[in-house]
Amino acid sequence: MNYSPQIKIAAVYYRGGTSKGVFFKLGDLPEAAQQPGEARDKILLRVLGSPDPYGKQIDGLGNASSSTSKAVILDKSTRPDHDVDYLFGQVSIDKPFVDWSGNCGNLTAAVGAFAIENGLVDTAKIPENGVCTVRIWQKNISKTIIAHIPITNGQVQETGDFELDGVTFPAAEIKIEFLDPADGEGDMFPTGQIVDELDVPGIGRLKATMINSGIPTIFVRAADIGYTGTELQDDINNDAAALEKLETIRTYGALKMGLISDPAEAATRQHTPKIAWVAEPKDYTASSGKAVRAADIDVLVRAMSMGKLHHAMMGTASVAIATAAAIPGTLVNLAAGGGERSEIRFGHPSGTLRVGAAAEQQNGKWTATKAIMSRSARVIMEGYVRIPGDSF
Repeated sequence: MNYSPQIKIAAVYYRGGTSKGVFFKLGDLPEAAQQPGEARDKILLRVLGSPDPYGKQIDGLGNASSSTSKAVILDKSTRPDHDVDYLFGQVSIDKPFVDWSGNCGNLTAAVGAFAIENGLVDTAKIPENGVCTVRIWQKNISKTIIAHIPITNGQVQETGDFELDGVTFPAAEIKIEFLDPADGEGDMFPTGQIVDELDVPGIGRLKATMINSGIPTIFVRAADIGYTGTELQDDINNDAAALEKLETIRTYGALKMGLISDPAEAATRQHTPKIAWVAEPKDYTASSGKAVRAADIDVLVRAMSMGKLHHAMMGTASVAIATAAAIPGTLVNLAAGGGERSEIRFGHPSGTLRVGAAAEQQNGKWTATKAIMSRSARVIMEGYVRIPGDSF
């Protein structure tokens, strides 16, 4: 019997923020995968080691969590005043699909660095020492992101003393600006309300803030679903009933937001929307053993990603948190004490994070103008990834 030999594809394995992903230049992908479609999805699934019924991704570069089962495709931008086009794919671990419905804010931290090091940014823009400003076109959501990348001796600086809860080692700080971060062309609050009543079969009626900023997100109050806001991963991810309850809330929130037309569609749209719960500050112990004091945070937030409680916080969800906090009367804003605020420091399972946002009302509707956060990124490995030639 004849077996197809392996092929190799140039790739870089990056940590960006609290995520990891495999980065490709569009032109380095096999020709069949240089356009959206089945071939591209099959290649990315095989690279990450999916679908894996064991849920471990042993035969690929995925690490068996939503934070590490990600792929990025970059190309020199053809849009005016932009350097690089950024396309993100959330690769399912146990199912054969790639979700292209949203951005990854954490891996955004690595996009500018990759673009500089791989010739996608005009060399005239790169200082010998200082900061290189990279303008990114996020293709999933058609938005502009600006990354400020530190440069030392003409090279991207990756090492430094910036610490990010959820990442063990320090690195160089990368500042990221999300311009007009509302996800999609419709209202930032799809129902027109900053707080809605959400009817969820088997659970009842819940108050919810549903927002499109950074990524579509459904916020509910922790106490309304039996939580405190101090939960860690094992409290949720080892509880099948809890996972089912949260997925049901997410499904009916997606319906209310107009993202799906039938509950069955939620199973093939796992990346968006996100479901998160908020609570007033409390003391708790983070997953690392670090003590987080109520006095040091404004609000507690826990968020689900691809059906599991995230170990820290998704970058795009951080944008949603900051935007909602900036708008008086949302559930996030009320849990943080109400009033007007331009930044928020929230507690998540791995520690804390500060994010800034600006929002304003125009013709009676709220709009987000900008969200800002700091992340870091580092190349873990570069070279070639190999997959069987008959994978696609």
